[in-house]
Amino acid sequence: MIEELLPGPVVAVEAYGDEAATDAPLYPEEEALIVRAVAKRRREFTAVRACARRAMDKLGVPPQPVLPGERGAPQWPDGIVGSMTHCDGYCAAALVRATELASLGIDAEPHAVLPDGVLDSVALPAERTRLRELAAAHPAVHWDRLLFSAKESVYKAWFPLTGKWLDFAEADIEVFPGTAGDTGAPGPAGTLRATLLVPGPVVDGRRVDVFEGRWTVRRGIVATAMTVPHG
Repeated sequence: MIEELLPGPVVAVEAYGDEAATDAPLYPEEEALIVRAVAKRRREFTAVRACARRAMDKLGVPPQPVLPGERGAPQWPDGIVGSMTHCDGYCAAALVRATELASLGIDAEPHAVLPDGVLDSVALPAERTRLRELAAAHPAVHWDRLLFSAKESVYKAWFPLTGKWLDFAEADIEVFPGTAGDTGAPGPAGTLRATLLVPGPVVDGRRVDVFEGRWTVRRGIVATAMTVPHG
């Protein structure tokens, strides 16, 4: 699912259900981070790192610990950029060589209505207007949850390039419905455009003020991905 949302050079590994609740071995440095964690947190932490190490192997990179850095962002091997995500019953990791992409961000959420009050805290007025229009035209999709996921993907692509916090209100996201042929996905799918409302990161000497991405809904999960190319 995630791999279909990303360009060809990206390697993505995902797991569903019981596989996403695996208790795979951890490196001692990782184990020390969750020694007091509850069982659910431990399963998620472990399963998504198992995905990340499988992705490293596919890229020909020796498997190694994935430790959180500043603001919890995963620290990847030199020359690699990537992103991880997990929710109930699903986890995924996506990695690519830094020569292929400047940054990327992925997110997965349960395909369900956001809890009360969350949309008002994350969505701009213009975004809420567009969501109402989308809901009227395509009521089968939980557009509020999709927007939340897209905001998370934008932040995950933004932070490695800037090292700065990005508030939910600092990116205006447009969600475009498409057809299965647009993304290769069998379920509802489409594209994303995030206009940054603060100065964007400088990549290869140019300022990037817009991130582009894709979304899909499948098997009770909404997934989004944002990529920042070079040049």
